[in-house]
Amino acid sequence: MPIFSFHCTHCQADCELLVSASTAATCPHCGSGSLEKLVSRVAPPGRSARIMAAARSQAHREGHLSNFQETGKKRR
Repeated sequence: MPIFSFHCTHCQADCELLVSASTAATCPHCGSGSLEKLVSRVAPPGRSARIMAAARSQAHREGHLSNFQETGKKRR
C-alpha cells in the first residue's frame, strides 16, 4: 500500500496516510472524509550506501568494533 499526502478541507490539516486504492481515507485530526490528495514530492536517489561504505572503511582502519561492520564478511 502506498503512502499518500492529503489535505483536509474541513480542518485544514495536512497528513500522510497509508491507504489502499479501495479504502476511503479519513482525516486523523477531525475524522472528516473530505480529503484532497496532494501531489507528493519525488525523493532524490539516496547516498546512504556510499555513506555506510565510508563509515565501514573508517571503522576498519581504526580497528574498533562497529555496528557499521558488514555481517558475513571476514575481517582481514
